Amino acid sequence: MADKDGKTEKPTAKKLRDARKEGQFARTPDAATWMGVAGAAALLPLSARLVADGVREMLAHLPDLAHTPTPDAAQEVVALMPQVVLLAAAPMCLGAMVGAILGTVAQGVHPSAKVMKFKGNRLSPKEGIKRMFGPRASWEAVKALLKVATIAIVVWVLAKSLLPDLLAGALPLGTVAVRTKDGLETLLWSTAVVGLLLSLADYAVQRRTVMKQLMMTPRDIKDEMKQTEGDPMLKGAIRSRQMAMSRNRMLSAVTDADVVLVNPTHFAVALKYEPTRGAPRVVAKGAGALALKIREKAREEKVPIVEDKPLTRTLYRVCDLGDEIPSELYMAVARILAFVMAAGRPGGAAARRPGPSKDLPDLPTKSQLRARRVREQREARAGSRT
Repeated sequence: MADKDGKTEKPTAKKLRDARKEGQFARTPDAATWMGVAGAAALLPLSARLVADGVREMLAHLPDLAHTPTPDAAQEVVALMPQVVLLAAAPMCLGAMVGAILGTVAQGVHPSAKVMKFKGNRLSPKEGIKRMFGPRASWEAVKALLKVATIAIVVWVLAKSLLPDLLAGALPLGTVAVRTKDGLETLLWSTAVVGLLLSLADYAVQRRTVMKQLMMTPRDIKDEMKQTEGDPMLKGAIRSRQMAMSRNRMLSAVTDADVVLVNPTHFAVALKYEPTRGAPRVVAKGAGALALKIREKAREEKVPIVEDKPLTRTLYRVCDLGDEIPSELYMAVARILAFVMAAGRPGGAAARRPGPSKDLPDLPTKSQLRARRVREQREARAGSRT
């Protein structure tokens, strides 16, 4: 079956969507039929009342017709008959129509023009024989037998209980009408209930069949992922290229940095101070091999390199690229910048210099600092408006 072809995986959501577009989804046409029968049964009492009112109106004209048996009087009585029939049928027809629509909508409406396209295999005798003697045909035959048997049993039970009294002629006409209406209502409801149960069973069979037809192999799932999300290898290459471009942009920012703080070997953080933009900002940061590249770039561009282990680690931990340093570190960074500016840039490659030692205060976490920055920006905007 499905696993013989290697199709061991359930269909994905995309596979199911594509199948619905092709018109391949679980549905049972009988559901609309039996819901229509249920709708007609629900409005049968209203139709019965309309019939009774119409018949009474027709009977009210009979005395006049008996006294004056003219063609016009007879035509007036006969003209009432279509009106009675149409008024009586209208509620049941409306109920049947609404029920059929609900039965269709409940299964999902998936219009597809592809279903209407001509398919040559439909004319194939081989495919026709498969359809005639396959599992689907067997199930349809079983359904047909069950429907006929159900209706026959209900009719037989009703006839057995009603016919003796009706044929005896001992019941008043009104009682006969009421019992006939009750019997017809029982027939419709019983047929509808059994039919809906059969429809549920048919839907389960159809769903199982469709799901089995849509089973996928592991390779199918991988190919689908490549189509929808892209080839993982290609995505990895693109991601690597994007990271490389980001690193190159960051390294180019080292050229304009005022100082590079180092660990000395594990971390590196480049700072730039612009008086017009507030506090010093982190323009480059890295660990391991990237820290080494930042130091090499700083030497090439003659950017001062200062070793300060606690400050470098702290800045690397709490600051992202482009962030201003937290206010708790203003004094420590200011002493570094003052030291660098006082020493001046060397004529050759930037030499490593010891930074001024200083105990650093306890700092908030990165998320807390970010929240604080957002709050300060909002307060600044609010102050500028006022």
